[in-house]
Amino acid sequence: MNISKVVENIEDLLKQAEIIGIGSTRKVYRFEGIVIKTFLHPLGYVQSKNEYEMYKSLERQGLDKHIAPILFLSEKYVVQPFYEQLPLHNHCSYDIDLENDPRMMEDLKTAIEVIDLELDGFDFKDSGNYGLNEEGHLVLIDYGMTKKLYEEQWVPLAEAGTLPQIRLEKCRVCNLEKELRMYGENDTDNRCVTCGKDY
Repeated sequence: MNISKVVENIEDLLKQAEIIGIGSTRKVYRFEGIVIKTFLHPLGYVQSKNEYEMYKSLERQGLDKHIAPILFLSEKYVVQPFYEQLPLHNHCSYDIDLENDPRMMEDLKTAIEVIDLELDGFDFKDSGNYGLNEEGHLVLIDYGMTKKLYEEQWVPLAEAGTLPQIRLEKCRVCNLEKELRMYGENDTDNRCVTCGKDY
């Protein structure tokens, strides 16, 4: 898909796109072979900007093969290629064994080390941060949250109830134990996104 056409028609594409994910700062839509992430909070833009800079750094080192590239970035959207999502276990993400998972390629292990040690990244075990390419190998698709951003901005906003924390609880509508987006200790709306909690 031509990226300039995507950018030119991004609002129309979003109306046709399927929602495939929602995090604390970004909402993810799929349209054919691309994903468009919109920002639910300014930290979503910061996170995406970090990804752009990290990707460029890894590309210069030849470590970008299993990292989702940033095709377009603005203050409203980020566009990346679509990679097949990893299946959930009991409606939840899970930890990936970075050393022994057969889908993990050596260059991705090295890229993760660089992100961790040189680029201040973290949270590499969460299966929700990965997709699968056509060969069935892991691709890192969500990697812009740095330790500094997390500690200095995300945690205080989550503790204040401004940003949601993900808690494993039973949804009061579908009655399934799922990862719920909870906004601080006083949030009593125990519904999953599928059952309508979407803010």
